[in-house]
Amino acid sequence: MMNMKQWILELRDAPIKRALPILSFPSVQLMNITVRELISSPEMQARGMKLVADRIDSAAAVSMMDLSVEAEALGACVTVTDHEIPVVTGHIIETQEQADALSLPAIEEARTGLYVDAIRRACELITDRPVLAGTIGPFSLAGRLLDVTEIMMLCYDEPDMVHTVLEKTTEFLIRYIRAYKQTGAGGVVVAEPLAGLLSPALMKQFAAPYMKRIVEAVQDDEFIVVYHNCGGAVPRLVDSIVTCGAAAYHFGNAIDMKTMLEKMPDDVVVMGNIDPVGQLTEGTPEGAYAATTALLEQCSVHKNFVISSGCDVPPRAKWENIDAFFRAVEDFYR
Repeated sequence: MMNMKQWILELRDAPIKRALPILSFPSVQLMNITVRELISSPEMQARGMKLVADRIDSAAAVSMMDLSVEAEALGACVTVTDHEIPVVTGHIIETQEQADALSLPAIEEARTGLYVDAIRRACELITDRPVLAGTIGPFSLAGRLLDVTEIMMLCYDEPDMVHTVLEKTTEFLIRYIRAYKQTGAGGVVVAEPLAGLLSPALMKQFAAPYMKRIVEAVQDDEFIVVYHNCGGAVPRLVDSIVTCGAAAYHFGNAIDMKTMLEKMPDDVVVMGNIDPVGQLTEGTPEGAYAATTALLEQCSVHKNFVISSGCDVPPRAKWENIDAFFRAVEDFYR
């Protein structure tokens, strides 16, 4: 097992840094398969991560950010297509009684088991860098069970019901991440985008404490938690976000990265935030190169900054743009 505590410290302090984007879904292009096939096959997921790792000089291999898999395991309906990331449709909890009755399945009984198997296989194939798994965060998962819009009102109108669901999503995610930990993965990226829409007061009450509980339950010297939030309100939520104690923090392109670095503690790794849609999917190689260079010039004065995508890179992102992103990183540090 790699000492991930030491790895993250070395990543923070390295004068020449490697990028660490959330880049796995575009492997469908390298294997000429559909997203539907990718999410259904642990073999394809592991092979795709290996193909991506062989092509790019990243600091770690990061699995795809599929924020439907945990909600589906808990009973939510999911829409799957050939070319887009799966999405949760509808909601399954409307009353306190339904919240109380929500049962937690065994990890291996749902698609979560398939994803754990994929990371186990990826760890066997990728040995030159850490492999990081991915999960949704507790508040974002609760939102998919209660409805992502409705949960914002329920925090005021039915706080006890929200806390009941959060207790169960937190317990389920701890079990899920512990299963990932047994595969040999070096850590997990936990995505909490819905929490990025909360007010500071609601963040402190409904999101931060549950995220902290997860970190305390799974993070140690051999396994780290990377906290991801792509919400636009995160600059005013810093005080609560950092209480979770994650080893690293990853932010989306809805915010100014330099501003975020100035607000964050300088002893933790802070990652972000090239637009994965505007630059890597719909942009040009020249534009991706220029945007990457500009962000590095602006933010690399902070030694704890590691450049990344702002969120998960979509399946249809152009590889010539992704290659330009990595070429810009290499040229900048050279």
